[in-house]
Amino acid sequence: MLKKLLHKNIIDGKKTLALLIDPDKHTEESLVKLLSLVENKELPDIILIGGSIVFNGIDKTVEIVKKHTSKPVYLFPGSVLQVSDNADGILLLSLISGRNPEFLIGNHVLAAPKLKKSGIDIFPVGYMLINSGIDTSVSYMSNTTPIPYGKNDIAVATAVAGEMLGLQAIYLEAGSGAKMPVSTEMIVAVKTNINIPLIVGGGIKNKQQLSDALNAGADMIVIGNAVETNPKLLDAFINIIKKYNVKF
Repeated sequence: MLKKLLHKNIIDGKKTLALLIDPDKHTEESLVKLLSLVENKELPDIILIGGSIVFNGIDKTVEIVKKHTSKPVYLFPGSVLQVSDNADGILLLSLISGRNPEFLIGNHVLAAPKLKKSGIDIFPVGYMLINSGIDTSVSYMSNTTPIPYGKNDIAVATAVAGEMLGLQAIYLEAGSGAKMPVSTEMIVAVKTNINIPLIVGGGIKNKQQLSDALNAGADMIVIGNAVETNPKLLDAFINIIKKYNVKF
C-alpha cells in the first residue's frame, strides 16, 4: 500500500507527507485534537505511530488514530514490542547505518511470526541515523553511532548497499528533537545514487527546512516533534507540500 502510494506520487511528480505520532507525547485528548486538524485535509498522506520507548501502548494509540481518521496508519517501531495487528502496515526498519545486529535483523526475527500472521502491509526500509548535533534517543536505545553529519560518501555507500540488499526505501533520520536536520548536500548525494524512494525526517522545524529537503530530492518527508510542539505548523507544512506539488 505505502510502496504503491510512494511510487505513484513519484511518477506524478508529487511529494509524500507523513505525520509521526509518538504515543508518549500525547494524552487521548491531545491526540484527538491533533487528528481533528488532519482528517479533512488532503495531507498528510499517512500517519506513522512509534517512538524509542512507548509507555502508553501502541494498540491503544492505533485504535484512537483509526477511530478519528481514515488515513492509512503505519507502525514506525522502536522495538519488537511496538507491533499491532490493528495497523494498516509497518515500516520494517533495518538500521543499516549501525552495527548492532539486533536492529539489523534480530528484532525482525522475533517479530516475523506475529507480522506474518497479522497480514498487515510490510514495507522494508533501510534506516540510516545521521548525526544531528546532539545525542538522540534512537542512537542511545539502538547502541549505534550515527553517520557523521558531513560524511556524504559514507551515507551514499550505505544507502546503495541497502538498495542492493533489496530494501524498498531509504530513510535518512536525524532523530527526534534533532538540533539540525539532515543536510541538503547529503540528501542530494543519496538521492542521486539510488533508484528507490528516499524518506527524510528528524529536525525539520520550520518551513525553510522543509522546502530545502524537498528541493534536495526527498520523496517523502516525516514531521513529528515540531508539530507536536506547535500544531499550527501542520497547516504551514501542508501548504508548502501542496504548492510544491502544483509546480509539476
